[in-house]
Amino acid sequence: TFTVEEAVEAIGFGRFHIMLFLIMGSTGVTEAMEIMLIAVVSPLIRCEWQLQDWQVALVTTMVFFGYMVFSIVLGILADRYGRWKILLLSFLWAAYFSLLTSFAPSYIWFVFLRAMVGGGVSGHAQGREENKQIVAMYLCFNPFLFLGKVFWLAGSLLIIGLASVVNPTIGWRWLIRIASIPGILLILVFKFIPESARYNMSTGNMAAALSTLQRIAKINGAVMPEGVLREPAKERRGRFKDLIHPKYLRTTLQIWIIW
Repeated sequence: TFTVEEAVEAIGFGRFHIMLFLIMGSTGVTEAMEIMLIAVVSPLIRCEWQLQDWQVALVTTMVFFGYMVFSIVLGILADRYGRWKILLLSFLWAAYFSLLTSFAPSYIWFVFLRAMVGGGVSGHAQGREENKQIVAMYLCFNPFLFLGKVFWLAGSLLIIGLASVVNPTIGWRWLIRIASIPGILLILVFKFIPESARYNMSTGNMAAALSTLQRIAKINGAVMPEGVLREPAKERRGRFKDLIHPKYLRTTLQIWIIW
């Protein structure tokens, strides 16, 4: 017999990991563009709708409020229905509401729609148990997680560069529409992303986990370990109250403060 970890070690690093790294890393580009978008749009909406300072600040606040609320909801759903489905849903959600933002007829609608975008973006990298959608997939397959930060930097530079060209010419509404394109393109390549084998094992779906591992091995040109995949399903997965258990409380508080 062999476990998921032993299979991953036997398969090794190859073309699959490079493909996954580029696809999942690119989600950092779209996330950074959506988050940084407010910084380059705020001066323009201030003039267009004659906003006060607190109203401009409220836009950013509501983006992260949506991020906070939906990260909890999507984390729970990812535990129940899988990483892949929730990650795809979050991209569809963020792209849809981002496009709608470009048609916002008033300040109130703009604030509401950006909060919804923040909720969608939270599904890209929100945390609960193992549930950082992007990070969870990296941990399953890719040892170069830390390089993903480069994509966030690229997204930040890209939106600033686009704003310097688009804002003075065709306006901020077109900037938002253009910034939505990377997220829409990523949706088209989602069929290449498998569900986490570890997630499938945790739910007792051994056949799906084995299928994912065999697919990775085939793409990498590697050989699966001999034997049968065996790993007990988790009877009880993470719960919120585990975070404040005396065993983990110190670590939980430290992580919360850092974030």
